[in-house]
Amino acid sequence: MPEQATSSIVASSLPSSSDRSSSSALQIKEGLESDEEIRRVPEMGGEVAGTSGSGGGGEAGRDRRQSTSEGGGRKRGRSPAEKENKRLKRLLRNRVSAQQARERKKAYVTELEGRVKELEKKNSEVEERLSTLQNENQMLRQILKNTTTGK
Repeated sequence: MPEQATSSIVASSLPSSSDRSSSSALQIKEGLESDEEIRRVPEMGGEVAGTSGSGGGGEAGRDRRQSTSEGGGRKRGRSPAEKENKRLKRLLRNRVSAQQARERKKAYVTELEGRVKELEKKNSEVEERLSTLQNENQMLRQILKNTTTGK
């Protein structure tokens, strides 16, 4: 039962796809959050982000080592609730990362499309210039031919 409650809490806190796209666009436009803040996953159970799973740093890590060395806590492994929590956090981080990758790809494709338009325009200008120069060259050759045959 606690696992279901945890998953429903996380699921209800996850934005829908339309909410994610609009909120991420707002975050990017307003510049309120850095990439690190966006990637940070809220902790379940009141822990500070970044302290769980570190094993070596912070007070939580020291408390865990002390309780296991004193024989009062669990030696290894995680409870099913901790496993589910870790899985949900990983899924959330993965979703955020995937959304960022899609946004980067979209920006890259947009940039490439703009570059294609610029290069096509430049190409047509160069082709027009080439045509003009070829016509001028042909006229000059004709003039040269007429002047040398007239002598």
